[in-house]
Amino acid sequence: MATFTGKPTVVDRPAAAVAEKFSNLQALQDIIDNMPEAERAKIGDVALTADSIIIKTPQVGDITLKVTERTPELIKLSAVGAPVPLELLMHIKALTAETSEITTAMEVEIPAFLKPMVGGAMQKAVDQFGALMHKLA
Repeated sequence: MATFTGKPTVVDRPAAAVAEKFSNLQALQDIIDNMPEAERAKIGDVALTADSIIIKTPQVGDITLKVTERTPELIKLSAVGAPVPLELLMHIKALTAETSEITTAMEVEIPAFLKPMVGGAMQKAVDQFGALMHKLA
């Protein structure tokens, strides 16, 4: 299993408030829908339900990331319909009483010989996921 980790980002919200904000993903759809077009284009075609993120891609069709674990420190989404098994993780860490850090990671099962060929795309995907989570937090 390969792991790709995004850059940690700091948000001006307590860790508990960040975790609470992600307790119902569908409530965040309005934020995505109201983003400026340039920012929205970076995210791509994304839809949210209460416990999943649906990404529409021309290459493989719809990929659903379903919440499989939700704690105050971690939100884990597992892929359904992806060409390979993968999980997206969002780690939430309190820095102060009023700030927290979000770090995203992707764990994907790919053969070692493919990692050099797809590693850049995987890192870009986890960075985009991190940017989206930061904007939504």
